[in-house]
Amino acid sequence: MTSNDNYNKKKITSAPAERYLATIIFSSRWLQAPLYFGLIIAQAIYVYLFLEELFHLVMDIRRIGENQIMLIVLGLIDVVMISNLLIMVIIGGYETFVSRLRMDNHPDLPEWLSHVNANTMKIKLALALIGISSIHLLKTFINIDQLSEYNVKWQVIIHALFLISALAMAYTSKIAKSVTEDDH
Repeated sequence: MTSNDNYNKKKITSAPAERYLATIIFSSRWLQAPLYFGLIIAQAIYVYLFLEELFHLVMDIRRIGENQIMLIVLGLIDVVMISNLLIMVIIGGYETFVSRLRMDNHPDLPEWLSHVNANTMKIKLALALIGISSIHLLKTFINIDQLSEYNVKWQVIIHALFLISALAMAYTSKIAKSVTEDDH
């Protein structure tokens, strides 16, 4: 008897109340859909902030210095990286936890979506956070004369903790993957 036969037999013999409860629990994943929609709205706000900052950069180009331009551009890059993070969470999270997107034949389907799972999502998110933290740290170093040593020290410590956390997650994922492969 195969595992499918066992599943089908159990499905038939389970009580109606148990099936109803299982359906409710499984359907509860749809409660996350409004959260992803909220993140789409947040991304629209970031698009607005990006365009507003870009407009100020273009309009003030003759009045600002090179360091100020660099800070504004780093701010724009920061907004883009946060937007990329939002896309990963919205698309990857929905696909992983709510429902399949069924976009397999779409020419613009992101390559990473074909092998997304909770572990790869965590690692991608950690790497995105490191990138965002790196931009903030670079902005800090450009403005280092305007900040206290205390603030700079804490930003470096937090960035290092992001790096250590990402390495720990990647290592844990590697171990979990090798254990899963050994089981099969």
